[in-house]
Amino acid sequence: MKANIKVIPNSKKDEIIKVDNFLKVRVKAPAVDGKANKAMIGLLADFFGVSKSKISILNGEKSREKVVEVSV
Repeated sequence: MKANIKVIPNSKKDEIIKVDNFLKVRVKAPAVDGKANKAMIGLLADFFGVSKSKISILNGEKSREKVVEVSV
């Protein structure tokens, strides 16, 4: 399954918000050295109930808007 994600780093809390056709993911981690991506993957793993290794970033590695694939 593919999901469109918008990541917001340096937030006050970690959370996932469903918006029309994408997920807004807020993470406390800064967007430095991939820390925000790692935090996002951890949150999405908990949200979808899969392990972190089942989630991969297909597009937007260095962008706030990403396309993520979740393998089941």
